[in-house]
Amino acid sequence: MTTPVVSIAYHSGFGHTAVLAEAVRAGAADAGATVHLIKVDEITDAQWELLDASDAIVFGSPTYMGTASGAFHQFAEDTSKRWFTDAWRDKLAAGFTNSGSKSGDKLHTLQFFQTLAGQHGMTWVNLGLKPGWNTSEASEHDINRLGFFSGAAAQTPNDLGPDAVHKADIATAEHLGRRVATTARTFALGKAAV
Repeated sequence: MTTPVVSIAYHSGFGHTAVLAEAVRAGAADAGATVHLIKVDEITDAQWELLDASDAIVFGSPTYMGTASGAFHQFAEDTSKRWFTDAWRDKLAAGFTNSGSKSGDKLHTLQFFQTLAGQHGMTWVNLGLKPGWNTSEASEHDINRLGFFSGAAAQTPNDLGPDAVHKADIATAEHLGRRVATTARTFALGKAAV
């Protein structure tokens, strides 16, 4: 059985997004992947090489002022060296984000990740969950409680620390990690059969 390699390239300004990155890592590892956590604001040449060798790259950033953080945008610009050589073509991609507000324009951050992936010729892996907390019998403790489809989205009040990241949002991020790892394995098997 093929062991997929999943790298999580993320920025976390105050620690909330790091909690989600760890949840994505745990989910992917639980599904049998080899996983690398890479902080994009501290990235090394060796970590760039890990990204190049990965089957899937999961992008993560807080949503600041309606988009990914400045540190993540710098990383995205720096990926242009990979774009010129098609280094990430046909890899899988996915994404996650956190903001202080329920909406907080998180969709725009996920769409930014999707566009970045598309520019690299990557294949986007969506969340694959129905929305939670959208009926009178549902609750804020449902997985995908914020009802996003493109990726994992979380909401943590601005005045609370990383330990306050909602457990349902952590579970949603874990689900994303498992889905990416499982999809990567399926893609690898398909390539092997060709």
